[in-house]
Amino acid sequence: MDLGIQGRRAIVTAASQGLGRACATSLAQEGAEVWITARTKETLEETAREIAESTGGTVHAVPGDITSDSGRAAVLEACPEPDILVANPGVKQTPDDFRTMSRADWDFWMEAHFYSTLDLIRAVAPGMCERRFGRIVSMSVSFIKFPQINFAASHAARLGLSGAIASMVRELIPHNVTINTVAPGLFSTEALHTNLHAHAKRGNTTYEAIVEDRKKGCPAGRFAEPSECGDLVAYICAAQSGFMSGQNIINDGGVYQGLF
Repeated sequence: MDLGIQGRRAIVTAASQGLGRACATSLAQEGAEVWITARTKETLEETAREIAESTGGTVHAVPGDITSDSGRAAVLEACPEPDILVANPGVKQTPDDFRTMSRADWDFWMEAHFYSTLDLIRAVAPGMCERRFGRIVSMSVSFIKFPQINFAASHAARLGLSGAIASMVRELIPHNVTINTVAPGLFSTEALHTNLHAHAKRGNTTYEAIVEDRKKGCPAGRFAEPSECGDLVAYICAAQSGFMSGQNIINDGGVYQGLF
């Protein structure tokens, strides 16, 4: 299926590894010209080269911290008129205790998961509307549907962003600009395996036991490959996807059992 995004300009943030990299790869495979961001210049440039070589696409590396004003300004200067924005915060979700968190701790998560994406959307949406094409995807986590203990701050920021996005939808879709949230579950990324090693250490058990437990808790019985998220995001960005907007799309192998 031709997704109709050949030659479209795409920004993918926090894309040097993991799901961000997978999204950039899938978009490049479909012929989009892609600008990727991440904090570490050398890793990012190597990722851009590898994606370009594997897909035959054009991929630009724009080093910077997307949660900072300067990082956002850098990528928007490099690609001032994107047709596609995949806003991946690039800050790993870590446990917290709401009873001991300071206001600064809460502000950190709001900047990472709310303001950084909101600022990017505000910057790119007007141009997309003028050009009558735009696809915005906010990367979240499946837990926004069933918040977990010890993640109050990151959940609050992500849920706040989902609410803000829901309010924007009807203003954008008349101009063929869609905005959706993708909420992945357990994907086989470096971040996941690092997290599972930490869980094993805290729980005085083995990494292998933790992996087996997590897989048993997933009806699919496995972790997903990053490409399974990247390809979903590419489809959401397709020319044919202009009627779908305002959705929180869970991609978790059947873990979430709710209807809505």
